[in-house]
Amino acid sequence: MEYNLADLFESVVDVVPEREALVYVDHPGTGAERRLTYAELDEAANRLAHHLLDAGVRPGEHLGLHLYNGVEYLQTVLACLKARIVPVNVNYRYVEEELVYLYRDADLTALVYDAEFTDRVAAALPRSERLRHLVRVGAPPEGAAALDAVPLEEATAAADPGRGFGPRSGDDLFIIYTGGTTGMPKGVLWRQEDLFFAGLFGGDPSGEPVKRPEELAERVAAGGAGITFFPAPPLMHGTSTLTTFIAFHYGQRVVLHRKYVPEEVLRTIEKEKVSSISLVGDAMLRPLIDALAGPLRGTDLSALFSLSSSGAIMSETVRAQLRELMPHVVLLNNFGSTESGSNGRATDDSGPEKGFRLHVNERTQVVDPATLEPVATGAIGRLAQRGHVPLGYYNDPAKTAETFFERDGVRWVLLGDMATVDADGVVTVLGRGSQCINTGGEKVYPEEVEQALKSHPDIYDALVAGVPDPTWGSHVAAVVQQRAGSAPLGLTAVQEHCRRHLAGYKVPRQLVLTDRIQRSPSGKADYRWAKKVATEADAEGGSRKAP
Repeated sequence: MEYNLADLFESVVDVVPEREALVYVDHPGTGAERRLTYAELDEAANRLAHHLLDAGVRPGEHLGLHLYNGVEYLQTVLACLKARIVPVNVNYRYVEEELVYLYRDADLTALVYDAEFTDRVAAALPRSERLRHLVRVGAPPEGAAALDAVPLEEATAAADPGRGFGPRSGDDLFIIYTGGTTGMPKGVLWRQEDLFFAGLFGGDPSGEPVKRPEELAERVAAGGAGITFFPAPPLMHGTSTLTTFIAFHYGQRVVLHRKYVPEEVLRTIEKEKVSSISLVGDAMLRPLIDALAGPLRGTDLSALFSLSSSGAIMSETVRAQLRELMPHVVLLNNFGSTESGSNGRATDDSGPEKGFRLHVNERTQVVDPATLEPVATGAIGRLAQRGHVPLGYYNDPAKTAETFFERDGVRWVLLGDMATVDADGVVTVLGRGSQCINTGGEKVYPEEVEQALKSHPDIYDALVAGVPDPTWGSHVAAVVQQRAGSAPLGLTAVQEHCRRHLAGYKVPRQLVLTDRIQRSPSGKADYRWAKKVATEADAEGGSRKAP
């Protein structure tokens, strides 16, 4: 047995086969749900894996998951791992051109997709030459394009329910496509052993990683049930899929919703006695807070022990509101990336006054991007992580060479986040270097300004971008979504608020009010959209109400 995700999952199944593994709520509020034990989920994955192999999808080939959250998503990931087919996540918001790019860039030979995406798949298929086998989940909408796809139920009904797969390896691959905040999506190429230790904490986020693959099941067998994990973001983003596997490696239960509806999330926390929920930043947390403070006030959250945010910063304002509404819950502001797994966790004093401060793990350093050596205390460098890191970006040797390197026989990944480190080893993350705004020769990181903006009681969400300026080169522009019912904000009031937290050159010189902030389904910022909105507003005379 090796550190292979299918081997590890099967080892857990074998010691707790009748334990409930998954609760899936299809349409929140309707009561429609599915419950699977570990043995049932294992058999469902076996059947699909055998179907894929029988259909000619070979080990090492790539399969796309173009799916909402559901049993089928996890069934497909596990089926791929069992058959040594490489799973590739597909952003379900992508339209034709984006799908063509991803299908081709990822060299997909097979696709499992939700029926409601039939027309998008059909539009992209003629230019996706390698894609030869389709499995459809559900019935296509009336009038949808005709595709030569096998219904999942039909594909699995006649397939072998047993295992009977060949040997696997810790070198087997897992690809996670990350859209990030700018540019086309990139496929991060992980060895499963590296992903197990870097993204899944070696089987134990709160303690010691396992020393042997067999130890994972031994720990599960020695423990008991009773913990329920609720990854609320889409599984198509790494955070939720990895959270699910962390739960499986504990032999515990996972709850899923098809889509994120804050009111239904709270009802499920109460009904299923959820222990730990993971979300992504303020974009997901603020609606949850509004529901808990309003129509869902009084929801029983007594079973909830921890709430974690990964992939986007949880602002101090949101943390304060959560502490008031659920004082017994541990709030975890995690920091990591698709390219590194986990880097660390925010300090208790992290916020607008001191910046986003992290206790990082022993594999994370701040390095000089030119020399790749650790920076001096207080100097600005880039976050880097060593050891269990990805092999690189799929189909992108140039970007791989820029981001991944080897030093003294150890593999490293150079991340995009600029940071400093203090004498105690605490890291302050300044922001993405690619988003840094140069205004009058001074550098401004949008994330720092956004933290200050979101501490204003009338600001619900905000993004910051640099807009070309004839005097300063660029000026800081704030794109702001106000809290419902609040009086319209003016630039002067926003500037006065920000000056309490920021140096003068960081204070926004332009304010654009918008009905909503555009983000990815996982809550990641869309800085291209923010820059476009702010630039267009500037051309029309500065501050305005965006469409």
